Amino acid sequence: MKAAKVTVTVAQEPVETGQAASVTRPDPFSRFAAKSSHYLGSRWAFVSAIAVILIWAITGPIFRFSDTWQLVINTATTIVTFLMVFLIQNTQNRDAKAIHLKLNELIHAVDKAKNRMIDVENLSELELDEMARNYEKIRNNAERRDHASHDTSPR
Repeated sequence: MKAAKVTVTVAQEPVETGQAASVTRPDPFSRFAAKSSHYLGSRWAFVSAIAVILIWAITGPIFRFSDTWQLVINTATTIVTFLMVFLIQNTQNRDAKAIHLKLNELIHAVDKAKNRMIDVENLSELELDEMARNYEKIRNNAERRDHASHDTSPR
């Protein structure tokens, strides 16, 4: 299966501070992590992992189900799991950061949006709890208004 070739043109718009936006290439580890996550998260990687397990299970009688035979799969799965945790975490961190930046841009672009919501993920737990309580009040008020309008509407 071949990957599609995509060409992207990036227009640099001035940032509010008057500086031009710059686009840089990701560092080698980020490129490696992104490609690894892409390929290792595919169905073919899953099928390959199942095949390795089946081959290991089939070779059990050949090696008389020895301790070494069991140690091979235990060691291999432990190492793979350990490395995958870091690759997945790197990819998730980058994706989360990109999503936050996109949301920040949308908040900034919408006139009625509250700019204090930009970078809200960096607030303390107490500040987030307070903000959640405020939005809970807003939701409750909206529900009350909705119920009141349905109760007073002519039937």
